[in-house]
Amino acid sequence: MFVGLDLGTSGVKALLVDGDGRTVGSADATYAATHPAPGWSEQDPAAWVAGVSEALAALKAAHPQAYGAIQGLSLSGHMHGAVLVGADGAVLRPCILWNDTRSHSEATTLDAMPGVRDLSGNIVFPGFTAPKLAWIAAHEPEIFTRVSKVMLPKDYVVWWLTGRYVTEMSDAAGTAWLDVGKRAWSDRLLAAGGMRADQMPELLEGTDVVGPLQPDRADLGLPETTRVIAGGADNAVAACGVGALTEGDGFVSLGTSGVVLAGRDRYAPRPESAVHTFCHAVPGRWYQMGVVLAATDSLNWLSRVTGQSPSALSDALGNTLGPPCPTKFYPYLSGERTPHNDAQVRGGFTGLDVATGPQELTRAVMEGVSFALRDSFEALRSTGAALNTALAIGGGSRSDQWTRMLATILNIPLERPDEGAYGAALGAARIAMCGMTGANPKEVMTKPPVKDVIDPDPNLVAAYDDAYRGFAAAYPTLKAMP
Repeated sequence: MFVGLDLGTSGVKALLVDGDGRTVGSADATYAATHPAPGWSEQDPAAWVAGVSEALAALKAAHPQAYGAIQGLSLSGHMHGAVLVGADGAVLRPCILWNDTRSHSEATTLDAMPGVRDLSGNIVFPGFTAPKLAWIAAHEPEIFTRVSKVMLPKDYVVWWLTGRYVTEMSDAAGTAWLDVGKRAWSDRLLAAGGMRADQMPELLEGTDVVGPLQPDRADLGLPETTRVIAGGADNAVAACGVGALTEGDGFVSLGTSGVVLAGRDRYAPRPESAVHTFCHAVPGRWYQMGVVLAATDSLNWLSRVTGQSPSALSDALGNTLGPPCPTKFYPYLSGERTPHNDAQVRGGFTGLDVATGPQELTRAVMEGVSFALRDSFEALRSTGAALNTALAIGGGSRSDQWTRMLATILNIPLERPDEGAYGAALGAARIAMCGMTGANPKEVMTKPPVKDVIDPDPNLVAAYDDAYRGFAAAYPTLKAMP
């Protein structure tokens, strides 16, 4: 038996699978973030420990025999968070999360330093870990001087489980301290951010065994023979859960944020595209992704404004895809990442009419998000990544209308998996399986069964392509608005 833990920003999911990867059971626990100031987002690492303990206890209660046969446990975790601990291992302040934007000026400064993009393979975004530490140095110097180790969120849980300070390549790649091509900490990048190599955790590959549970974790009731495997960053581990490891494999996620991800066999960065180029959670591979900050979150915003649920708004459109909507929506509710790297731009509607109603607004929102994902798709293409088809995952992909629209705008077939366990929790369990058995990741990390394939509408591809060109051309105008 194997356990995958998916540590998210709103809760943790624990998935128990057997040796063939079949789901035995799952459990969840929730926790909250705090927002002490505009643009700030923090979390107490103790909440993750409590959530993991609660989820594992629920698994044990529901499946005591299977729980007693667990061999390996691994984790997926939200990226970029800065967990700071002192020499005694005590947390010095709440973790600054991935969606915290306070360090935008520090990110700009680091990004402009010679060689930073070349070594890290990425723009230094405000959400990355390095600018967070630069902000701490400038605004909380008394804490900065006490930092003994910097950990990423899932790695704090790994330390709590095993007593070892480790991270792995996929999470480390999002710090702006890692030489992503060489898969090693960069002394030059660390020095640029005022950090030292001894403050970094030991680097492992995602499938490496960290070790046994420390004696203090006996209360979890796991077998003494259980081993903890390093795991990976959330999107990398989600890719393991849907079999996106190599060239031509990838997915489009219509979640709170939107992601277009492609597996890569080689390191091929193009930072100016605002595509993320990160190490994969398995050895010798990388992945690239474009990120849209507000995907289904844009529909959630419209839901709050109209007083109708997201599902009611979506269902009102039916399943038949029509031509592009005259009303246009630009989904920059919180700025945008790919391809603009612009935290300040804001979105809006154009082409509103006295006859415009909730259905037109809903279609415009879905189109605008899909066009933004096309931006990421084109940015990925500019790096040499090729996706001729992709899995469609995330809550938005349950909408036939939205998935058909997205397939037509990207002009590739989109495969929707069967309902069931896939994604980050399954990916973490698969990493645990490979770590414990030595199995080849390509043989374990296969695609989930496909429920259906949504093809582009050949009669509408040209019209949506023209509409996308207009969408892409509008950014400079939006950027110029006060």
